[in-house]
Amino acid sequence: MDALTDTIIAGTLASLLAGAATGIGAVPVLLGGQFGRRSLDTMLGFAGGVMLAASAFSLLVPALGLADIWLVAAGFLFGGLFVHLVDIYIPHEHFVSGHEGPPSTRMRRIWLLILAITIHNFPEGLAVGVAFGAESLEVGVPIALAIGLQNIPEGLAVAMPLVREGYGRRRAAGYALLTGLVEPLGGLVGVSVVSIAQFLLPVALSFAAGAMVFVVSDEMVPESHSGGFARHATLGLMFGFVVMMLLDNMFG
Repeated sequence: MDALTDTIIAGTLASLLAGAATGIGAVPVLLGGQFGRRSLDTMLGFAGGVMLAASAFSLLVPALGLADIWLVAAGFLFGGLFVHLVDIYIPHEHFVSGHEGPPSTRMRRIWLLILAITIHNFPEGLAVGVAFGAESLEVGVPIALAIGLQNIPEGLAVAMPLVREGYGRRRAAGYALLTGLVEPLGGLVGVSVVSIAQFLLPVALSFAAGAMVFVVSDEMVPESHSGGFARHATLGLMFGFVVMMLLDNMFG
């Protein structure tokens, strides 16, 4: 295999492993564990902190080293706009905030819930793929670790509410794993585009950062603050930010 094929395979595989971490997060549900809203909000805050730090240190900083700040800023804003438009035009449903997007009478609620998580996992896979497309382990490894790390509490945050809504533990864990398996698709898109057209790398890095920051601000922070444990969620976010900052420094 040539170098291009190796890079594409590496980026796709890394995004697959990162996405599969949602299944790890659902393991406590399979084992009969019970988690209160405070624990879930704290872990969701942690995941948000990891994503914010990864966006800043592992995506935007390398992008700024490759291109003019205005190009990076434009990519960042377009990343947020992409998620915004997807939120508007694709029907989906959140556990707390309810239905978003156009009305849908044909899809069962469980699939609307899964679709909501899936929409927001695509940018994460894209970030991993783009990072590996940079052909630098110093960029790719921290992002893959970050996404995998934040997917663990996210998987639990998906599975536990499904159990509370009456779904079996195995089924809830399976759905949690399923939400993460869209990430290899994003990874494949990201690594392929950047590997074939290297000049798009800084735009792709900043685009992925903007998409992830939008998800954190629009979904994860409001969700984690809606149950009365906003301070715990904020502390979790700060801890997650520091953990990712340390990981990036170790590999950078």
